[in-house]
Amino acid sequence: MDTKEQIANRMVAIIRTSVIGIVANVFLAGFKAFVGIVTGSIAITLDAVNNLSDALSSIITIVGTRLAAKAPDKKHPYGHGRIEYLTASIIGIIVMYAGLTSFIESIKKIIHPTEADYSTVSLVIVAVAVVVKILLGLYVKTEGKKYNSDSLVASGQDALLDAVISTTTLIAAFVFLGTGIGLEAYLGAIISIIILKAGIDMIRESLSQILGERAESDLTKSIKQTICEFDEVHGAYDLILNNYGPDTYMASVHVEIDSTMSAPKIDALARKISQKIYEEYQIVIGAVGIYAYDANDPETQAILSDIRTRMDKYEEVLQFHGFFVNKEEMTISFDVVIDFSAKDRQQLYQTITEEIQNAYPKYHVAITLDEDFSD
Repeated sequence: MDTKEQIANRMVAIIRTSVIGIVANVFLAGFKAFVGIVTGSIAITLDAVNNLSDALSSIITIVGTRLAAKAPDKKHPYGHGRIEYLTASIIGIIVMYAGLTSFIESIKKIIHPTEADYSTVSLVIVAVAVVVKILLGLYVKTEGKKYNSDSLVASGQDALLDAVISTTTLIAAFVFLGTGIGLEAYLGAIISIIILKAGIDMIRESLSQILGERAESDLTKSIKQTICEFDEVHGAYDLILNNYGPDTYMASVHVEIDSTMSAPKIDALARKISQKIYEEYQIVIGAVGIYAYDANDPETQAILSDIRTRMDKYEEVLQFHGFFVNKEEMTISFDVVIDFSAKDRQQLYQTITEEIQNAYPKYHVAITLDEDFSD
C-alpha cells in the first residue's frame, strides 16, 4: 500500500468514525432535551447540550481531516496536515465552553434551587445514555489513537466526560429519591470544573504540537539504528524530525563515515539511506550531512580517547560527536550535546571549550554546542 492510499484510508476511517459520533449524539441530544424539559432537570438538559457539542466536534473533525488531506501547494509545500492540530484546539475550546456553561447553570441552580421531577422513564433513558456514551467514547478514542487523530481522541474524551456527567445525574437522582437531598447542582458544578480542565488540557496539548514537540524516543532511536545498519556508517547523529501533521515528517541527519570515502560513494550512501528510511518509516530525509572519521591515525585516536574521558566526567553532557582533527589547519572540532536540564548550558559549554583548549594549546579548538533534538 503506497502513502497516498494510506492517507486516503486514514481519512475515510476518521470520517466514518465521526459520522457515527454525529448520529449517536444527535439521537441522544433529542431524547435528553425532551426528558430534561418534561422533568425540569437542568442536568439532563445540559446533557443534551453536551451531546450537540459532541456532534459539532465530530463535524469539525470531518472538515479538519478533509482540509488536512489537501495536496501540497506552492505556499504550503509540506502539506496541510497541521490543520488537524488546529481542529483539536477548536474541539478543546468547545469542551471548555461546555464546561463553563455547565458551571454557570449549576451555580444558578445552587442559588435558585428548584425541585427536579425524576421519573422512572427519565432515569432509564439517562442510564442508557451513559452506556451509549461510554461505548461511543471508547470507540472514538480507540480509533483516534489507531489512526493518530488528535481530533478523534479529543472527541472520544469529550464523550467519556459526558458519560461522567450523566452518571453524576443518576447518583444525584438516587440520593434525592432516597433522602430528599438535592445534590444535582453541586455535583454539576464539580463535574463542570473537571470538564473545564479537560478542555484546557486539550488546547494546551494541540498548541504544544503546533509549536513543535520532541519526536518520540522509540521512533528516533529506531531510525538511527536503521541508518547504522549500513556497513559504511559508524554512527548517526543530529537527527531532526520536523512534524507537519500526524505521521508527516521531514528529516535531516548526520552520519559518520571513513574520511577516505570518495564523493561518488558518499553520494550513493546518502541516497540509499534516504530510500531505506522512506521505505520503512515513510519519512523524507531532506539532507544527509557527513562527519569524517579517521580511524587510521594514532594521534587522532589518542586525542579522541582523551576527550571522551574528559566528557564522561560531565553528567550534563549527553553526547559528543563529529570529532575531527585537521593537522594542516591545526584544528580540533566536534559537537557537544548538553542536557536542557543543565543549570547553565552556555557556561558549561565555555568550561568545556576552555578545558580542551588548555589541554591542546597547539590546536585551535572549535566546539559546536548542539541542541538535544532527539534521543
